[in-house]
Amino acid sequence: MDAKPRTADIARSTSETEIRVSLDLDGTGQSSIGTGIGFLDHMLTALARHSLLDMDVQAKGDLHIDFHHTAEDVGIVLGQAVKRALGDKRGIRRYGHAVVPMDETLAEAAIDISGRPFLAWSVTFPRDKIGEMDTELFEEFFRAFAMNAGITLHIVQRAGTNAHHIAEGVFKAVARALRAAVEPDPRAAGVIPSTKGVLEG
Repeated sequence: MDAKPRTADIARSTSETEIRVSLDLDGTGQSSIGTGIGFLDHMLTALARHSLLDMDVQAKGDLHIDFHHTAEDVGIVLGQAVKRALGDKRGIRRYGHAVVPMDETLAEAAIDISGRPFLAWSVTFPRDKIGEMDTELFEEFFRAFAMNAGITLHIVQRAGTNAHHIAEGVFKAVARALRAAVEPDPRAAGVIPSTKGVLEG
């Protein structure tokens, strides 16, 4: 019997943004990304590639104001898609951890698919922008993602002075941790990995 596909397709429309995300947790890292924010597109492409999630993210936002609403709302919808695709979370590994070097940068991410959303962020950028994107928006993106995916997410910058490398290291570390956490555990097929029997709140 074939396993149920772990996919999601979510659309969200507000007065500020229109976003659609299609996601396959058991993909090969293929992506089609169009948010209108070049550097965010670059980071989401890396997220898909290194998590092995297939991801289609399309967004239209009020970029004439700033990038905040679009970056945050993409995080919201992507998080919702991950949560929906996971279903009741039976048979997953639940935890994921990765430390990723990128030249002078070292980024660490740890994930618990716990049903208790939380972001711990310890990252400092040496400048306010990368390209046209405000570096403060990375924290907003990951907070929105964690809250809506229902995961505990810790992100720590261990080293780094180049803003581009720091951002890319962070996204790749999260990607690798996410890949491990959502992966089916062959030793726990059909079992929810919690002594409570549920992974919600």
